[in-house]
Amino acid sequence: MQGLSFQSLKKHKALIPLYVCTGIGCAGAMFYILRLATRSPDVSWNKRTNPEPWQEYRNKQYKFYSPNIDYSKEESPAPKF
Repeated sequence: MQGLSFQSLKKHKALIPLYVCTGIGCAGAMFYILRLATRSPDVSWNKRTNPEPWQEYRNKQYKFYSPNIDYSKEESPAPKF
């Protein structure tokens, strides 16, 4: 198939940006999936030690902003001086 080998890319240089953009998009998608799998409180990798990890986030704010919550009434986990 034309365009899928390095020799073909040397002949058709206009395909190089297409491959670069596709590679960056694939890498970004993989990074996002990995981030969701490791950082989200909805994912539990080890069910024996902590079967319900989302309960740790009950009193914590893990969203930047939510229009349904009044943040003036919430207790801050920051130390008080």
